[in-house]
Amino acid sequence: MSRSTADSASSVPLPTPKERRRLREALALSEEEVAEAMGVTRATVRSWETGRSAPRGRKREAYAKLLGTPGPTDLVRPEAEPPAEPRAQAQEHSQQPQPQPQPQASAAAAGNVRPRAAVKRAAKPPRAPSPAPAISPGPARKGPSKPPERLRPVAAEAPAEPAAPAEPAAPAGPAQPPALTPEEAFDALYAYAAPGLVHQTYLLTGRRRLSREAVEYAFHHAWQRWPEVAVDADPVGWVRATAYEYALSPWHRFRRAHRHPDAPPTEANRRALLGALLELPPSYRRTVLLYDGLGLDLPETAAETEASTPAAANRLLHARAVLGRRIPELAEPEALHRCLSALVAEAPTATLLPARAVRAGSERRTRGWTRAVLGVTAALIVVTGFTAATAPTRYIPVNAPGEAVDGVPVRGGPQKLSPEDLELRDKLRAEPNPGPERLVPAVG
Repeated sequence: MSRSTADSASSVPLPTPKERRRLREALALSEEEVAEAMGVTRATVRSWETGRSAPRGRKREAYAKLLGTPGPTDLVRPEAEPPAEPRAQAQEHSQQPQPQPQPQASAAAAGNVRPRAAVKRAAKPPRAPSPAPAISPGPARKGPSKPPERLRPVAAEAPAEPAAPAEPAAPAGPAQPPALTPEEAFDALYAYAAPGLVHQTYLLTGRRRLSREAVEYAFHHAWQRWPEVAVDADPVGWVRATAYEYALSPWHRFRRAHRHPDAPPTEANRRALLGALLELPPSYRRTVLLYDGLGLDLPETAAETEASTPAAANRLLHARAVLGRRIPELAEPEALHRCLSALVAEAPTATLLPARAVRAGSERRTRGWTRAVLGVTAALIVVTGFTAATAPTRYIPVNAPGEAVDGVPVRGGPQKLSPEDLELRDKLRAEPNPGPERLVPAVG
């Protein structure tokens, strides 16, 4: 494969990780089937859908065709616009039902998949999606939020000047907003999302100090990875997921400041709902807050909690059942969604650090960790060099000097022979006669 082909394959646009998961479920494909068609493992497909990694080269092009996204050749626009009649014929032709290509066949045509497995799967009918637990239809889910559009500053409209009478004014295109610097974009994201995230994290943990700490931690990491967060389709969701994971970490129970929740609110309804939420397991609490509080749909909730869609549905049903038993007024899904939405939409009252201080703290923490790593590395190099310089080149045995030991018992075995015994032994050994007369004592 030439370099130009590799560059075009690596530049194939892919949808966001959440959209990849949604497209796969819309095609009624499981992770094992996608892994078999792409020639990778199931863990690799899961990392693609969670955003931890992305395919490259020909696998990227094959994965884009499998999901049905346009390839690099599909993004080229024609220079000239077709005439009206062929366009009308094309529209009539597009209205006719066209057979939908199988995703497995398109993946096999990409050239980097297993052809035998792709042919076998293309011959089989698509498997029906795994039945998820039935969720009672609540109020209509609102579409995914688009914070980047909200964060763009609106360009001031200049007063229209009268056109010259001789030449008609050319139609002006849409006004482009001025480009923001990374610092301005981060400050806008922080001002827009931080207060609400602190309030949401407080609903998850019941601890105000921990909620502020979690949001500051999330924005510290967002500024460290700002090139990645700036191009993300949902930067608020990126920061929200980081803040939720930090706030729900089980290690905070060993810290004395966060061992017990804060005092409950004075209102009876809010106190009962917050107490019922805190009794749920962390994963169930997070699922019901995302779905019924923020209005995310089920696939987005499952993707953000890193769970499958059926697992997220089961958690939601269990959380609704527990909240309905604790608070009978919220037994209906509509009532629970209305109450949680109103609770999330409350005006936050927490006082936060300015965005500039958060950015400075993130940079200071990065410098501190960098210096610590460099210091530890330098210390290891010094210790290793000192050990190599002072270590002996050969083994020198240690001979301990002899010492008198008292209290040792008498050595066992036969006693030492006296001179008479030695003489008798020599005489017996020297006599050649081995008979009985040998034992007769000699008379002097």
